[in-house]
Amino acid sequence: MTKSEDGRGAAAEAAAEGPHGSDGGLAGAFFDAAIGLLQQVREGESKNFGAAGALLADTVAEGGRVFVFGSGHSALPAQDVVYRAGGLAVLNLLTVPGTVGVDVRPATLGSALERVDGLAGAVLDSSPARAGDLLIIISLSGRNALPVELAMNARALGLRVVGVTSVAYASETRSRHTTGTFLKDHCDLVLDSRIPVGDAELTAEGVATRFAPASTVVTSAMMQALVATAAGELAERGIDPPLLRSGNVDGGHDWNAQVMEQYADQVLYR
Repeated sequence: MTKSEDGRGAAAEAAAEGPHGSDGGLAGAFFDAAIGLLQQVREGESKNFGAAGALLADTVAEGGRVFVFGSGHSALPAQDVVYRAGGLAVLNLLTVPGTVGVDVRPATLGSALERVDGLAGAVLDSSPARAGDLLIIISLSGRNALPVELAMNARALGLRVVGVTSVAYASETRSRHTTGTFLKDHCDLVLDSRIPVGDAELTAEGVATRFAPASTVVTSAMMQALVATAAGELAERGIDPPLLRSGNVDGGHDWNAQVMEQYADQVLYR
């Protein structure tokens, strides 16, 4: 797909030009924009998903631990794959107090903490992460100190790092880390969400700024695609993937208890 001058794909830009999407109204326009971004990711990142899925499968097969981190709204896709029916049981949320979602007051505190130098090192030093583990870092912009230092420190400790980020920010904004680098510069693999800078897909007459962010929809889909790829990779190797079942179906809790017991050293949220 071609991109417009502000980095948006053709489908997303067409949806943003007016109040009527293919299904009518701004709701339809947003769906068109989100679908356009998902198509860009599917077409442009297929090889990277294969490589990242293999890396995740390697970690599981080798007995390593898998951590997922995201701050602010980027915490939502991270939380979406942890202790999730139909998902891999071995994904653990790496938390930094004050940055997981918008549950602090004032809510702007979380944004401020993302810019604090040295916080990432303290978090990793007090975590159960060890050499050979895998850390998946979700950061839309990848420009703040926290995700950059988290990736740098993780690799220094011997962890492998997958970054889920919008690469566009690296060419259209400045890093907020002292090195001048972005998350993407410190990863073993990068999955590009293709989200345009500003994360707002629509415009409308009478609305003074762009609106309707799509990063959560797209990034959550990317995380589920990564988990699905890893599960398939494990199965191809003859390893039964440690998948959870819904607790709302008969036998689900018993199934999950067995999986967690089998992978007790890799499931850290129990």
